[in-house]
Amino acid sequence: MKTFSDIVETIKDIVSSEFPDKKVFDKDVADLLYISQMNFATMKKRNKIPFNELLDFCAKRSIAINWLLYNQSPESLIEPTNRFYMVRYFSSVSASAGGGAENDELSYEPLMLEENFVLSLGGEKELRHIEAINVSGDSMEPTFSYNDIIFINRSKSDISRGGIFTIRTEHGLFIKRLQVRIDGKLDIISDNKDYPTYVTSRDEVEIIGRVVGRFGGIE
Repeated sequence: MKTFSDIVETIKDIVSSEFPDKKVFDKDVADLLYISQMNFATMKKRNKIPFNELLDFCAKRSIAINWLLYNQSPESLIEPTNRFYMVRYFSSVSASAGGGAENDELSYEPLMLEENFVLSLGGEKELRHIEAINVSGDSMEPTFSYNDIIFINRSKSDISRGGIFTIRTEHGLFIKRLQVRIDGKLDIISDNKDYPTYVTSRDEVEIIGRVVGRFGGIE
């Protein structure tokens, strides 16, 4: 995948005609992606790619996202597209890695994935169990960051060996690391050490599924 800096330069080339007699700067790209200049500068420094904003940018201009991210031509994607490497992406649903869930609508859109990424999720046979949603909050940093897109396998709900799961409690939808205690209760753990670990009864938590990937990998 290209770096965010390279992607920014490609966007500058794409939109240069929209800025006649004017050089396109980073602040112009930030405005086009609806990202504040401060957040944009931080993302560029950390090579943190804003996938949601890039998907919207490409959709509005009929640009193939794979071309922008990987330099793959549309022609090279015909065969993979025909193989239907897609998952349901609930772009309006966020699981909290912080203080609460944001769940407005349950409409979804198809999200096309490249073959290597599908393999990292467990292969084509697992795609029917996998859904994609957004991350909200910072309690799971550095593993996950705000606005990451994560992939949840709903068929994997066994928490006996622990791991990172999307869960639902009376307070909403969360992404947390779970660990089963000797007494049968659950430790609900945040990877960000500024957040405390919570202990709860198993029957107070609904396991939605294991988090099996995100754009950029999973720790």
